[in-house]
Order: sequence, then C-alpha cells, then structure tokens
Amino acid sequence: MPLFKPFKAIRPAEGRAERISALPYDVMNRAEAKEMGADPLSFLHISRSEIDLGDSVDPYSPEVYKAAHDNLYRMLDEGSFLQDDSPFFYIYREVMDGRAQTGVVGCASIDDYTGGRIKKHELTRVEKEIDRINHFDACDAHTEPVFLTYRNTEALAALIGRITEEQPMYDFTSDDGVRHTLWVVSNPGDIDFFESELGKIDAFYIADGHHRSASAVKVGLKRRDKAGSFTGDEEFNFFLTVLFPDEDLAILPYNRVVRDLAGLSSAEFLEKLRERFDLEETPEAYAPKARHEIGMYLDGQWYILRPKAGWAESGDVVADLDISILQNEVLGPILKIEDPRTDKRIDFVGGIRGLSELEKRVGSDMKVAFSMYATTIGELLSVADAGKIMPPKSTWFEPKLRSGLFVHSFR
Repeated sequence: MPLFKPFKAIRPAEGRAERISALPYDVMNRAEAKEMGADPLSFLHISRSEIDLGDSVDPYSPEVYKAAHDNLYRMLDEGSFLQDDSPFFYIYREVMDGRAQTGVVGCASIDDYTGGRIKKHELTRVEKEIDRINHFDACDAHTEPVFLTYRNTEALAALIGRITEEQPMYDFTSDDGVRHTLWVVSNPGDIDFFESELGKIDAFYIADGHHRSASAVKVGLKRRDKAGSFTGDEEFNFFLTVLFPDEDLAILPYNRVVRDLAGLSSAEFLEKLRERFDLEETPEAYAPKARHEIGMYLDGQWYILRPKAGWAESGDVVADLDISILQNEVLGPILKIEDPRTDKRIDFVGGIRGLSELEKRVGSDMKVAFSMYATTIGELLSVADAGKIMPPKSTWFEPKLRSGLFVHSFR
C-alpha cells in the first residue's frame, strides 16, 4: 500500500495567499510569466525565476535556479511565507464553473513511485525532467505539487466533508475565476485517521505532473546516494502531492491541429477518410458527444467522423481510446505523423481554449483540426492499472493546481 504522510508546509502568511499564488510553471511562456509575475510576491519569482533576470539569460542556466532558491528563502525570512512547526495535512478545494474538487495535500514516497504503487500513464521528456531536477535540487524543496488521484472511499469522504465545514486558512478567487480554499489539518486524531485510511488504498495514480514526480524522485535518489546512508524518514524520500478522489475530477479534451495534408489535396484526404469513417458535414463547430466520435475542421467546414459499421473495439485499453483511433487510423497512415511526440507538423490544443481556437489555428498556421471526446478518468485508471502508456496529450485537467500555497522543503 502506498505511504502518504503529513509535512511542515512552507505556505503564505496571513493575507498573502492570493498575491503569492500563481498558475503552474509550465502553462505559460516566458513573456506571459513576466507579465503575470508583475506582483513582487508572485510565486512566479520562484517557479519561473528567469523573469527576474535579463531576457538574454538562458532559463535553464544555474543562475536561474539559484535565483529561485534565493527568492523562496528570502520571502520566508521576510515573513511573506511561514513554515508550520509540526507536520500537518492540508485540504485543498478548487471550484470552477460550479464544480468542486477537494483533495488532501501531503507527501508521497519515492519508493512507492519506483515500486509501482504510484501508477503512471504517460512518458516523460528528458529535457523537462532535467529542468525540474535542477530547480528542486537548487531550492532544497518541491515547489509545486504532483496531482494524484485515488478511488474514493466513504470514510475519507466523510472526514474531508467534516473538515471543510470548519473555518479555512485561505479562501480567495483567482483572476481566472477559480475559487481556492485551504484548510490546515492539525488535529492529531484526524492526521492519524488520514494516514490510516490512505494506507488502505491499493494505489495512487498520477493525473497530472509526470515530469514533476519523475524529477522529484530522481532528486531523492540523488540525495540518498550523496548521503551514503539514510533511514528513509528524511524529507528527500518524499515528494509534494495533492490527492484527489476520482469522483471529483473532470478531464477536458486535448485536441489536435496539423500543418498540412502530407501532400494530399483536400479531396484526396476526404476520400481516404471515407475508406475508414462515415463522414457527416455539420454547419457548426462540433464537439464530440460520445466515445468514438471525432470532430474535424477542414477548409471552413466541420465534419463528424464515426468508424464505419462493423468496426468493433479491440479490447485493448489503449488502442480503444479515441486519441489512439485518431492516431492509428488518420494521423499515422494518412497524414504520415508516426510519432506525435516529435513531429513538428502537429500541435495540441487544450480543451479549455474551445473550438474557436481550432478554427483560429486552421485560419493561420494549420490546415486541419480534430476535436476529441475527452478521455474519462475511468479510462485513465484502466490504462495505468494495465501498466500501459497513453498517447501523448491524452488528458487536460482543469482547474490547474495553484502554485505557492504549499511548498515541501527537504533541506
């Protein structure tokens, strides 16, 4: 069973949470980070510390990681942050468009990650891992959490429900309209109950944050090697997470746009599609309403693609995903995109941007767009349980976890 433990969070001092909190480091470019980090208390001065240096400075240079460290502990020394004296759990709730997701903030074990009790569904890219390895290592801290999920239990739901009726530590609405509320779980009995009940769960699943988790684990293993001997209780053996019940989560679609038709004319492309799909023209932008429907925008016209009569699922949890169907039936054989991770002709558009973004891209730098039916949380868990990997960009979670509300120091 995976281990989940309380920790002494570095968190905003009273009245500072809204100013400090920021979107995750990887959902913006450098110019956007600089603009969003205009407030000197913004957590982006830690998570994207290159904004404090000249534009010519390489964002992956040692001085950027040093600046992140210096900014974090300067804000702690100056009182913008405080650190709890005892290890606690924390309850973090986000409400977006009337839907709430409520999770437990704590630390997961790097041994559970390496031992497969924290299950993955995506591959990672080495260069992104190296960036967060250097960042966490320089900061002596996990500055942003990994987004985990688990199959809900009545006992945990009841305790979370009781605690969230109490007075929160922070409660504010960010400029993107998401409400963020945090409770500190300081009662020893509640802490023990969380540890006990979470310890009964078979596995945790990474919903979002595969690079952060991989990087945190590698920093922990690196520090074990450096120490020579360790007890397993050192903080570097654990990494920062928020653990949400599966029932709370919603996944948005992750859409695709492609730059060209691999030398085909539009008519030739449509003809090849009709060999594999039934095509229906539709007068309006189309978001698929059921599994195995795909929307397509080409030459100002929207289509609905459905597999031809007689097609049946294979029984393979990955091959039967709509993302896989698009890849295996369209992107690969017709558009010659064999590896969507590396092919520069394809780009990915999160569902939060809407169908108008697909039309915009096709009107500017792309030729064709595909709108997808969102992967379900059940599909994600099934793929992870099978020990398999989803195609790249299969899931888009909203709302994003706000950064800066809790930091796990291991110095």
